[in-house]
Amino acid sequence: MISINSKLPQAGTTIFTVMSALANEVGAINLSQGFPDYETSPKLIELVNRAMQSGSNQYAPMAGYMPLREEISRKTEKLYSAYYNPDTEITITAGGTQAIYTAIATVINPNDEVIIFEPAFDCYAPAIKVAGGIVKALELEPPDYRIRWDMVKRLVNSRTKMIILNSPHNPTATILHKEDIDALTAIVKNRDIFILSDEVYEHLIYDGEVHHSMARYPELRERSFVVASFGKPFHATGWKIGYCMAPAALTSEFRKIHQFLVFAVNAPMQAGIAEYLKNESHYLELPGFFQQKRDHFRKGLESTRFELLPCAGSYFQSVKYERITDEKDADFALRLTRDFGVAVIPVSAFYGRGTDHHVLRFCFAKRQETLDNAVERLIKV
Repeated sequence: MISINSKLPQAGTTIFTVMSALANEVGAINLSQGFPDYETSPKLIELVNRAMQSGSNQYAPMAGYMPLREEISRKTEKLYSAYYNPDTEITITAGGTQAIYTAIATVINPNDEVIIFEPAFDCYAPAIKVAGGIVKALELEPPDYRIRWDMVKRLVNSRTKMIILNSPHNPTATILHKEDIDALTAIVKNRDIFILSDEVYEHLIYDGEVHHSMARYPELRERSFVVASFGKPFHATGWKIGYCMAPAALTSEFRKIHQFLVFAVNAPMQAGIAEYLKNESHYLELPGFFQQKRDHFRKGLESTRFELLPCAGSYFQSVKYERITDEKDADFALRLTRDFGVAVIPVSAFYGRGTDHHVLRFCFAKRQETLDNAVERLIKV
């Protein structure tokens, strides 16, 4: 047997796979993995079927179906007053994760340092390591998980090549504010630092707050890869369709790698989504749709012994459970799933060092009946 020198020797099966598998095994309500249990829009499915029936079943262009790129450009200009050229600055990807991996692979070389904020979505650090980069993690703490920019300033040095941001944030449901943008702008000014902005929950932002996309700010836009997704907003996570927006020079390099990873992305779904985006209500009404779910779920959780943490965006609700037990979050998550029939994610899984603040993450992108049934079980905890 030929031995393998693993590039990710510490990597195991992701916590999402583990908890969803356990939920299926014991018949628990799955509020762990971030996917809805209600149907994708019949209109969107109809548009994809129509595209298939009209012959859109062969390779799409490497950079993506042009009408879809044009709709993304139009949407971005409407929302953020930022124009991205659909020909040279927008690339359709196989989901947000592929876009993130490709952006990292585009600019990170061995020994380049990348600043991430933990708890962080689990694909960031492995992609950095595979590229030979060095992860510089700044740990954030509940209840507000705000970035301490004075600490970021201390981490930045001549080897810093990229800062990865995620707003609205998974798993903490926090968002960036204007003061964060100002601090970030000051730090990267006159430095050769790229920004990778994971904005897959851009439309899931509540209470009238503004989404501070990197696209809004010219000084940041010129150095940013902005990643977004259609799976989250359009209730179709299994379709794995996302995109990356970046200045032409960055996009040119991004596509050099993209073409050898996937070449082209699912053609009929691109065509269907392009048509679907023409109706702006399909994304403008999303904050209200998900805020209703958030508010309903939070109201239900108030009847439990869990302590609610703030939720300004995404479709995740985090809770502290110190009034219930002093168990490690991973152990408590397993017990909740097995003994009470509700699967959750322990937030320590999002920290490289497994830091445990006794916080769990629920997904509320579920039918009201599902949320109500979960609350009934959680009241007994």
